[in-house]
Amino acid sequence: MHPVGIRPEIIDRVMARRGRLHWFDTLNPKSTALVVIDMQNTFCEPGAPAEVKGSRGIVPGINSLSAHLRAMGVPVIWVLHANTHAHGRSDWELFFNHVVAGEVRQRTIDGLAPERQQVWKDLQTHSSDITLTKNRYSALVPGASTLERVLRNLGIDTVLIAGTKTNICCEATARDAMMLDFKVVMISDCCAALSDDEHRSALENIIQQFGDVMTSDEALDRLAKGAGPL
Repeated sequence: MHPVGIRPEIIDRVMARRGRLHWFDTLNPKSTALVVIDMQNTFCEPGAPAEVKGSRGIVPGINSLSAHLRAMGVPVIWVLHANTHAHGRSDWELFFNHVVAGEVRQRTIDGLAPERQQVWKDLQTHSSDITLTKNRYSALVPGASTLERVLRNLGIDTVLIAGTKTNICCEATARDAMMLDFKVVMISDCCAALSDDEHRSALENIIQQFGDVMTSDEALDRLAKGAGPL
């Protein structure tokens, strides 16, 4: 877990602009889902071509959060990244031709093969969970995955986002979710990036323009408030 938070100057900027830091005082568990991004071998396994070392550190937090959410009836959705290759071409040529090269490129191609994708072994899943794949950074960019359709069919209007990398696939998905009129909450202690600075930068981008940023405890507290009296 990254030992950093949103900087005071960003908090001051947000307060001056809207008079409050957090977007949401309550969250409705009946219309909320947890979306966990890219917690799979390619990013979590030691020595993997796209390893995010901090991803293993957020596993206990994701396990705890997802268990609490299931008990509240909140769906847990695991989104894994995969890219197909056939006849010497991939389904994302721009990425494989310009972002990775040489031996790293081939290892990344092998690591992201669809048949190899599964939720990281230390994460606790449940038969009620949903698992789907995406082939772009954002799970909500058109054509990348079925996530939007799944969310709409479940009656979801609020997404809690966890996973890795905070500043790439988590942030990209969060931005597109807000553009599609979903309420967005980034779970700060359940996201990981390659550095503290990149993690914090993503959280600061989200809190200012795209959604809320909360710890898992803060999100659970607002969900409890949104559920009303027992």
